[in-house]
Amino acid sequence: MKVQVRGRNVEVTNALKEYVEKRLGKLERYLDLIEEAQVTLTVEKDSHRVEVTIPINGIILRGEETTGDMYASIDLVVEKLEKQINRYKGKLYRRLGRQNMEVKAGEEEAREENGPPIVRTKKFAVKPMSVDEAVMQMNLLGYSFFVFTNADTEKVNVVYRRKDGRYGLIEPEF
Repeated sequence: MKVQVRGRNVEVTNALKEYVEKRLGKLERYLDLIEEAQVTLTVEKDSHRVEVTIPINGIILRGEETTGDMYASIDLVVEKLEKQINRYKGKLYRRLGRQNMEVKAGEEEAREENGPPIVRTKKFAVKPMSVDEAVMQMNLLGYSFFVFTNADTEKVNVVYRRKDGRYGLIEPEF
């Protein structure tokens, strides 16, 4: 597995990078499809945050943890990813076996222009998927909503988590 480690407000030492690679290497025993992982280590005052993004043939595993110690944050985020993989392992293998499309997620800072200030912009390739797959992807990412192209209608839809724990679907009406 190729691991890219970036640091914000922290110098990424060889020891820190090796620790991240060693801990993320544990995930390969759960899923052998993992080719790469992006890790961002951030230090802000006394908090140490670790963000891990792992794209796997159209599905994105993501975990984020913040503690007072960078090594503890790394351990906790790996545990979180292990739980995600175990929870969705059957669904992941069924869906990854059927589809071989790639989704590349990227982030870039947006320029402030007239109107409300946009502080973050995300770009990602959209692939057609079922509503069930969109709900699974939303849960894997830990988001409260997910924008996707509905494979049945070929229109952009949004699934979201309701306060009662169930899910909602927003479809465009023309």
